[in-house]
Amino acid sequence: MNTIPFAFYGRVSTEDNQDPRSSRAWQVTRSRALIESHGGVIVTEFFDIDKSRSIPWQRRPQAAALLAELRNPDRGFDAVVIGEPHRAFYDDQYGQTFPVFKHFGVPLWVPEVGGPIDPTNEAHDLVMKVFGGMSKGERNRIKIRVRTAMSAQAQTEGRFLGGRPPYGYQLADAGPHPNPAKAADGKRAHRLELDPVAAPVVEEIFAAFLDGYGLFAIAERLTRNGIPCPSAHDPDRNRHRCGIAWSKSAVRAILTNPRYIGHQVWNRQRKDEVLLDVDDVALGHITRLRWNAKEEWVWSDMVVHPPIVSKKDFDAVQTTLTGRGNRHTDKTRKRTPKPYQLRGLLYCGLCDRRMQGQWVNDAPYYRCRFPEEYALANHVMHPRNVYLREDRVVPRLDRWLGRLFAPHNVDQTLDVLAAAQDLVPPEAQAFAVARRQIAECDRKLAQHRAALEAGADPALVAGWIQEELVRRNAAEQRLGSAHVLPQKRLGRDELAEITHRLGDMVRVLSNADPLRKAKIYAEIGLRLVYHPSKQKVLVTSIRDQDPIGDRYVSEGGLEPPCPSLGTSTSS
Repeated sequence: MNTIPFAFYGRVSTEDNQDPRSSRAWQVTRSRALIESHGGVIVTEFFDIDKSRSIPWQRRPQAAALLAELRNPDRGFDAVVIGEPHRAFYDDQYGQTFPVFKHFGVPLWVPEVGGPIDPTNEAHDLVMKVFGGMSKGERNRIKIRVRTAMSAQAQTEGRFLGGRPPYGYQLADAGPHPNPAKAADGKRAHRLELDPVAAPVVEEIFAAFLDGYGLFAIAERLTRNGIPCPSAHDPDRNRHRCGIAWSKSAVRAILTNPRYIGHQVWNRQRKDEVLLDVDDVALGHITRLRWNAKEEWVWSDMVVHPPIVSKKDFDAVQTTLTGRGNRHTDKTRKRTPKPYQLRGLLYCGLCDRRMQGQWVNDAPYYRCRFPEEYALANHVMHPRNVYLREDRVVPRLDRWLGRLFAPHNVDQTLDVLAAAQDLVPPEAQAFAVARRQIAECDRKLAQHRAALEAGADPALVAGWIQEELVRRNAAEQRLGSAHVLPQKRLGRDELAEITHRLGDMVRVLSNADPLRKAKIYAEIGLRLVYHPSKQKVLVTSIRDQDPIGDRYVSEGGLEPPCPSLGTSTSS
C-alpha cells in the first residue's frame, strides 16, 4: 500500500474552554483513525489556537497558511484531513473554502463522510453544510446561555464578573469560585474593595464637579497636583494607554460609572459583530464594543461593595451632565462627518499620543493639544498645540508605499518580512515596548539637555535627567531579560502572497476616495509618528507581526501653517 502524505488542520478557541494541547491531541487521533487504514500519514500540521470558529479561514493564521500552501506545487502533502469539521467550518465557510481545495486538486478528508469529500456527491455537500449550520447554532446557544447566566448572577448575587476594577477600587479574594469545576482548578472568586489611594480621588472628582468645575478643569487640576491618572495608577492593567496625564474623557468615565454607589452594574456595553468589509462578505465579521441604553443595564438588587459616593450625589451629577449635553444655542454649529484619511494612525512624536482630526478652512488637519499642566507634570518640552495638515503627508505616503511594493523592490520587501518573523508576541511585544521606552528616554534626555543649554534652572533640569536615567536603566534591564522565541516561519511563497495582497491595496490608492483610503491604510496597519522639530513623519511599522521597519516618508518640509496663527505650530 502506497503511503499518502496528509496535512492536518484543527482549531481550538477560548469558547471551547479546553486545553489546546488536549484538544489538538484528540483531533489528531480522530484524523489518524480515518486515514491510517488507507495508508495515510500526517506529515505537517496547521492548528489555530484562540481563534473563534466565526473567523473566516483567510483571517485565521494557520488556516490562511494552509490555503497559501495549497498553491505551492512542492507542498509536501497530497491531501488534507480535518478531525472535527464542526470546529473548522462555521455557517457557510465550507462553501467558501472547499472550492479552493477542489481548484488545486487537494482532497479534503473528514470522518463524517468516511474519507475524502466528493465534490459531485450531493449528500457530502449537504452533510458539510449541515455541520456549518450546527456550528453556528451551537455558538449562538452558548452566547445566549452565558449572557443569561451572567445577568442573573449580577442581579441576584451581585457577583463581580471579571474585568478591570473601576478606578477607586481594587480586587479582593472572595473565596473559592462558585463553579465546582473551576474551584477544583484553583480558581478564586473576587469582589471589589476600596483602593485607599484612588478612592479619595474619586470623591474629590465628584465634589469638584458638584462645586461647578468642568471636566477639563478637573483634569488639569489633578494633573497639576501630581495625582496619577487611572492608567498611570495601575500601569500593569493599562498597558494600552500612555498614562501621561488626566484627560477629560477619564474624568467623564468616572462621573458616569454607577458602580461608585455600591451596586454591581452589568451589560453597560455589548459586543456587536459587524462586517469587516461590506464589499467582501467572505472576510467575515469583527467585534465592536457598543454602549447599551441605560434601560438595558442590569443592576444588583442590593449594595454589594463599599460605595464611594452617595446615590443622591451621583444622580445630581448625571442630571447636570445630561443638561449640558442637551443644551443647544443658536450659535451651535451642526457637525457633519468629515473624512480623515489618517484617522487613528497619526501620533505626536513629542508625547506619543494619538493626534486628533480637526477640519479647518475646508482642509483636514491633525492636532495634538498638550496643556501646560501636562508638560509640567511630565517634564515634557511640548508646545500647547501641534498641527499637521493632511495633504502634506498623504501624497508622500502614497509614493513611499508605491515604491515599497513596486515590482523591482518586491525582493527587498520579502527579505524584510522574512527577517521580521524572529519576534512573536508576547515576548516580541515586551521587547518592542522596552526599545520604545529607551528611545523615549533618549528623546527626553536630549530635550532636557537642550533646556539646560538654553538657560533653564540647572538643579531642576538635573532632577529631570536623573529621573529619565532611572527609567532608561529599568527599560534596559527589561530589554536584557526579554526572551524572544522563534515562531513557525512562513515560506517565501506565503510571504510573496502577503506582499502581493498588500501591493494590490497600494495600487488602488491613487484613485481611491478618502474613506476608501482610510480603510486601506488601516488594513495595511500603518502607524505614523509626526516629529515637529524634524518636520518629518515616520512610518514605524506595518502590522506588529510584519514590521517593515522605521522609514521616513519625507525628507522634511512637512511643517504646515497653524490654522489660528498662520506661521507656527504652537500657540
